[in-house]
Amino acid sequence: MGISQSTVTPPGRPDPRERVAGPLFRLIGPLVRRVIRRGLMAGPNVLLTVRGRSSGRARTTPVAMLEIGGVRYLQASFGITNWVRNLRAAGEASVSRGSWSETFDVVELPAETAGPMLRDALAPFHRSHVLRTLLGPTVRPPAAIQYRYHFRIDDTPDEYVAEARRHPLFELRRPMSSNAEEASAHH
Repeated sequence: MGISQSTVTPPGRPDPRERVAGPLFRLIGPLVRRVIRRGLMAGPNVLLTVRGRSSGRARTTPVAMLEIGGVRYLQASFGITNWVRNLRAAGEASVSRGSWSETFDVVELPAETAGPMLRDALAPFHRSHVLRTLLGPTVRPPAAIQYRYHFRIDDTPDEYVAEARRHPLFELRRPMSSNAEEASAHH
């Protein structure tokens, strides 16, 4: 059973749901930043601070952080946005919530790695056909939200790889210097 032509957005044009979600989240972003900065309940959300690739100035935006097996990830929920471009250029960022803050080296995972990893993480959860219908073929809540609230939208391996291509996944790694410092502190 294929997708009807009326539900497919022409190439190069954002899905109507994406055109609504972006401005909505830009509107509530300042409120979300204040909530996260104060350490109030913000689900899996954290503040990401990364140097601007052109200006060099620190830029801060709320993002959802996913933790699987002790490893932390950030997913570009709105696709290739400025924070994604800045993160790719900088290769490091600070992540904070309330009084906690940590700096990480950041590695973008290839879609062929990220897709199966997300599928494995979300596989135990119920697939929401209602959300799939409402969100359409390309709009997805961050994997961290799906993981926290135990639901999934996609099903096939190809769907997860396509999602990872649209919304890149970044692994947060402790900087090599802090790993060496921790190792020497234990000896």
